[in-house]
Parts: sequence; structure tokens; C-alpha cells
Amino acid sequence: MFDYRLKVFHTVASRLSFTKASEELHISQPAVTKHIKEIENQLSAKLFDRKGTSIELTQSGKILYEYAEKIRGLYRDLEFEISQVNQQHKGKLIIGASTTVAQYILPEILAKFNTYYKDIKIELLTGNTEAISVLLKEEKIDLGIIEGESQSSYFDYKSFKSDEIVLAAKTNHSLANKTLSIKDLYTINMIFREQGSGTLEFIQNRLRDNGVNINELNTVIQLGSSESIKNYLLHSDCMAFLSISTILNELKNNILTVVDIKSFSIERDFHFILPKGEQSELIKLFLRFAEL
Repeated sequence: MFDYRLKVFHTVASRLSFTKASEELHISQPAVTKHIKEIENQLSAKLFDRKGTSIELTQSGKILYEYAEKIRGLYRDLEFEISQVNQQHKGKLIIGASTTVAQYILPEILAKFNTYYKDIKIELLTGNTEAISVLLKEEKIDLGIIEGESQSSYFDYKSFKSDEIVLAAKTNHSLANKTLSIKDLYTINMIFREQGSGTLEFIQNRLRDNGVNINELNTVIQLGSSESIKNYLLHSDCMAFLSISTILNELKNNILTVVDIKSFSIERDFHFILPKGEQSELIKLFLRFAEL
């Protein structure tokens, strides 16, 4: 029910990119632009400013984004309160999530889910993508949410949420305000996630696609979580590729910064990983809720 034009605006504002919004919404970029223009004409206000190759919200855009978030939440409240009128949902759902999703994305969703469905007990198990796949195969979880790129014939996969991986460093790093080339990575001390990490796999594949062998980079240390990597960055001259979802607070507080790499970006989708075949009603319910 979320008004489509408002959904287009919300997606552009969240991603700060017309291109990424068109890809996420599966419509053309001219169609995205048309929807934004229609809202601007309706409100007699400019919503975005262009800054070189990037865009940012105007003051009017920031106000509309705040209200779009509220409207989106109201629609969700409406849909799920009505859905409960004639249904009683009970049971237990065991979810496995890779580290990034479990720490930075799922808590808000689970908290809201629990306000609607107090009789559904949720248990969350955390591990890297490889570990979550094993848990699902052994039927120790009902569904998983992963960040890896590899897919197995044992499972079904369903797109959950878009994400971007960026090169991060402490704000006073000597290269913090410079634009690097992809080959400059060979001259930088790097930190990566542990083997079996879906984030590591994704970074490795995107670097390889651009002619960079991750095994030839100067990897100072491999750490088992984004939190460990962030804290290490603050006390070193290393850099690390991290999900933008994991460093929002650090960027807001000017503790870490994103270092631009010319003509290079890493975008991905988090995925639900599900047992083959028909899903239980509890799984279907959670999937519908999480996708709103």
C-alpha cells in the first residue's frame, strides 16, 4: 500500500543514487527521474542537489524523507494489525544470520516483529555465511539470512536487502581525503574478515573481477567481526572493506571515513536462505514482515 511514487523517493533517498534505486526497484532510471519530478512538481520543492557524480537531499528532501519513513511505518502497522484480527500466530522460529545482518540489521526488525507477534518466540543464532548454511542443512535453524555469494542446490535463495561495501579508514588517515585507484590497494595495509565470511568472499570476487588478487595484498590481520575491524582501524593506519550498514554511527560521529576508489564499487544483496520446498506459515509470515 506504500504509495509507489513515495516508495521511489524513499529508495533514492536511502541509497542517494538514481541508478541504484532503478536497479533495486527494477524500473528504468528515466522512470525513477519521472516519479521524483512528479513529486517535486506536486510539492513545488526541489528534493535533491547534485554534487558532481553524487546527490544529496535538500532541506525539503530531508523533511519528506522523515515523513516517508513515518508513512511507511503506518502502512506496516495497518497491514499487520488487520492481519491479526482473524489470526492467532503462535510457535517458535529459529533464525540463523551472518554476523553483519545479526548485529546491524535484524535487531530492529525482530523488535518490531515481537511487538506484533508476542506469542511467537524467536531464537537468533549467529555465525558466518558458511556456518549458517551448515546449520540450515542440519535442520538446526528454520531459515537463514546470509551475506555470501555462493549458492548451494540444497537451498532456495530470496533477496532480502541491498547493501554496499566501502573502503573505510580512521578520519585522520593520511589518505582519507584522496581518491585511490584500484591498484593503490597493493600499497595499503589491509584488514579482512576471517575465512568462511560471506563478506570476505564477496570482496575477493569483486577485486578479482577488477584485476586484483586479494592474496597479494598486504593483509596485516584477519578478524572475526566488523566490530573488531572497526576498533583496529581506530588504532592503526590500516584500511578495511566494510558494509556501510556497520559504520553508520562512526560516519555520523566522524570517527571513520569512506575512502573513494575511482571507478570501483562493491554492491550486493543480503539473501534469505531457505529449505527447499513449501515453507511453514511462520516462515512465510516472517518473510512478509521483514520485506516491508
